[in-house]
Amino acid sequence: MTPTASATEPLTADVAVIGGGPAGVAAALRAAELGASVVLLEAHRLGGTCVNSGCVPTRVLAKTARLMRDVRIAHEYGIAATGTIDWPATVARVRSTVDRVRAAKADADRLDAAGVTVVLDGRASFVDASTLVTEGGTTVSAQTVIVAVGGHSRPLPIPGAELATAPEHVLDLPELPHRVAIIGAGNTGAQLTTILRSFGAEVTLLDVAERILMPSDPDISAAVTAAFREQGVRVVTGIGGVTAITAVDDGLQLEAGEAGGVFDAIIMATGWPADVADLGLERAGVPHTGRSVPADHTFRTAVPTIFSVGDANGRDMLVQAAVFEAEAAAENAVLDANRHTPHLGQRLPDPTSGDDAWHPTGWGLLPAGGFTDPDYAGVGFTQEQAREHDPGCRIVSVPFSRLERAVIDDREVGFLKLIADRSGERILGAHCVGEHAVEIVQTVTTAMVAGIGPGDLAAVRFAYPTYTALVGMAARELLRLT
Repeated sequence: MTPTASATEPLTADVAVIGGGPAGVAAALRAAELGASVVLLEAHRLGGTCVNSGCVPTRVLAKTARLMRDVRIAHEYGIAATGTIDWPATVARVRSTVDRVRAAKADADRLDAAGVTVVLDGRASFVDASTLVTEGGTTVSAQTVIVAVGGHSRPLPIPGAELATAPEHVLDLPELPHRVAIIGAGNTGAQLTTILRSFGAEVTLLDVAERILMPSDPDISAAVTAAFREQGVRVVTGIGGVTAITAVDDGLQLEAGEAGGVFDAIIMATGWPADVADLGLERAGVPHTGRSVPADHTFRTAVPTIFSVGDANGRDMLVQAAVFEAEAAAENAVLDANRHTPHLGQRLPDPTSGDDAWHPTGWGLLPAGGFTDPDYAGVGFTQEQAREHDPGCRIVSVPFSRLERAVIDDREVGFLKLIADRSGERILGAHCVGEHAVEIVQTVTTAMVAGIGPGDLAAVRFAYPTYTALVGMAARELLRLT
């Protein structure tokens, strides 16, 4: 069996991996598959933030929120049902599900079967460019090192920040708050807004940006904002900033200009920097920003034998990106190769003009979204990006209200926007708001990666009645644009 605690003797390996989350495990398994000896160093437990305190717990809470929504409208289907949240029971369900997910992933078993030595011995740090030491005293020497440390929530540098709750600690709240302020309207803040509002909280969502979900297509932002306000959420964007949090008799006073007030809980979803503190990167000669460990397109840092992947390099900060990066870095570390994941777009010949034009391609496609109410998702170019790169691009937006399945389920809010180049032969992007938006966009992503254009999608006989049938409808709309 491979060690799962501190090692009494110094260890040597071809590759050392720092971090036991999705990126670290993927890197270790791929390096071992290529024949390298591998040591994986994890501070506490395998799984990473996403499984243990991020994506998985949030998705369980989102499932609970959907159940609450369904209970509230059950009477419309002739079902007499009432429901209230039992917060301790909900927390217990989330934590038991996390355990089940970790068991299903079986990271420890897979690493053991691959011959990877796993050391769970506190945080690891560099002694020099080829030597690591854990808090528990285990020393590892390696020819190459892959940094896959993940990230952590970033509190605002304001007085009273310690009184706020980080997103990963929402489950630690002793009871459901009645009045909640969520600072930060990115993916995490938006999902927590849906969850807590569904549980009955009065939610105020704040952001300094001009709109919520800033990286998303503007129509996504507008639609989710409208839905939130319809549900009673107070959405305040373009705030001047948050200056302080203080404890008062009836809660927490948030100082944020006119957007401030008194709340029972304040959640800071204000950033996700890489967890690079105390890694000893300076001793290894690796520059970092304090928020990330920069790497080139092959994931090599300024020290060519040290790689940075996933949240550590500060690029995409998503599991689906981290795994690909980690496997590429492992191949580069073991084989001295130069595998990389392409940028979102590259220049390809346009069939109508013969000129080069920008198109989203291959691994650069990164579908992402959130399990809010309604869901949202996007892939490829936004409408603004598409018009910048191809002013003659074709754009259609098909509302969910035209989709029979949405009518059946009483989920008619939303749309699918499909963007193609001016020739109508390449899909540049897809953006969706509505039930199962992430799955709908994933369908388009598959087509984009395979080089399937609107013409082929329009010919697909999607099963009836399904949400993904909206993809075929949008493709046919695109073909009608001449």
